[in-house]
Amino acid sequence: MADQFSFTDGGGNVIIEEGKKGLNPGLIVLLVVGGLVLLFLVGNYALYAYAQKTLPPRKKKPVSKKKMKRERLKQGVSAPGE
Repeated sequence: MADQFSFTDGGGNVIIEEGKKGLNPGLIVLLVVGGLVLLFLVGNYALYAYAQKTLPPRKKKPVSKKKMKRERLKQGVSAPGE
């Protein structure tokens, strides 16, 4: 009889209490929440890796003519037509 505690009450009666059996409910909640968080992180990583392989690279924004002209002037090259 493991996990049993016996003691007497004030009237001389023997009281036997069984110890807890099974898993602690707090531990079950912790395992479930931890498992869900781990599943979320692993799923996100898998989706990220899949997207990196399959999606084409993002297009860069086109540079405006005004900015190109300014950059050429900074480098000392005159813009065409001037």
